[in-house]
Amino acid sequence: MKALFRALLLTGFAAVASYSHAAEPLPKEVRITYSGGAQLIVNAKVDGSLEKAFGVPVKWVQFGTGADVLNLFASNSIDIANFGSSPTVSAIVRKLPIELVGVSADISTYERLVARKSKNINTLADLAGHTVGYPANSTAQYALDTAIALNHIDRSKIRFVPLKPDELVAAWRRGDVDAGYVWAPFNSTLEQNGGQPIFYTKDLKKDGYLIFNGLSVSRAFGEKHPELVAKLLLVLEQEVQNYRKNPDAVATAIAKELGSTPRAVRESIEGNNYPTIAEQLQDNWFGDGSNTDKTVLGGAVRKTAEFLGSIDQIRKQDIPASFAGAINPAYLKLARKLQTAQ
Repeated sequence: MKALFRALLLTGFAAVASYSHAAEPLPKEVRITYSGGAQLIVNAKVDGSLEKAFGVPVKWVQFGTGADVLNLFASNSIDIANFGSSPTVSAIVRKLPIELVGVSADISTYERLVARKSKNINTLADLAGHTVGYPANSTAQYALDTAIALNHIDRSKIRFVPLKPDELVAAWRRGDVDAGYVWAPFNSTLEQNGGQPIFYTKDLKKDGYLIFNGLSVSRAFGEKHPELVAKLLLVLEQEVQNYRKNPDAVATAIAKELGSTPRAVRESIEGNNYPTIAEQLQDNWFGDGSNTDKTVLGGAVRKTAEFLGSIDQIRKQDIPASFAGAINPAYLKLARKLQTAQ
């Protein structure tokens, strides 16, 4: 196997000299952060498939918002993160030493805006005069802010409150918020307690906004252990296949881990699309690395950065001329080679 990795690195993955550390000893553990939402990566935690693939223990670190992930990367407390595209872009613009290496979910209905039925909030325009909660520096906030801007809603008439998902649920139950934009299974809890969905992240696609959960890797970790990153991509693709083969069993396992219900988990998982490794190497995602800024993904990253700059979440002057240095398809290429070699 080591010989295969070495050959793959020499022939395709690591033509760049910076990937010459593949033969380094395995780390004592791999530190992965995840949101705790109903996502397929949770099943990799439950079934131990990542630890089996890595050959070392995995330390799972749950985060509350994207800002937490940025702090974890900045303090070198994690190696890999499965988190949203908006905070990922923030991290890149702020020059954190990370690379976006894969897409774990193309968000559709998994994240949505839920409003109280009793408040007669049925559209975005009806939010005027009400309080809306959201997880700060997250894809949910990005979707909410974008929806407000695209629909020409007067922000000054809405009270926005940043809350972590569990805090949002608690505030909802107390009656402190009238609406919340959040991911599953937290949005399902709001709906079960008098809420109704009035806007989905998928509704932004018609305006050209691509919002996703991505896999980002510490640059130092990726350079030392490219084969582990490739194995992560392979395991997550296998988890998608496992779910499609036996959705009830996978949903039940994830529900038990999260303290949710299989029905809510299935609804959550089916609220995303899951591009394969082969699909991600096409120009509608990462491409082959030859013209990253012209891919759909590269364009979406720039669009996200420009929007975050317009609302002062990042400094406009910090937005780079090119994002090619932080969007790296090399790990997808290695994973694809491993797939075809099996």
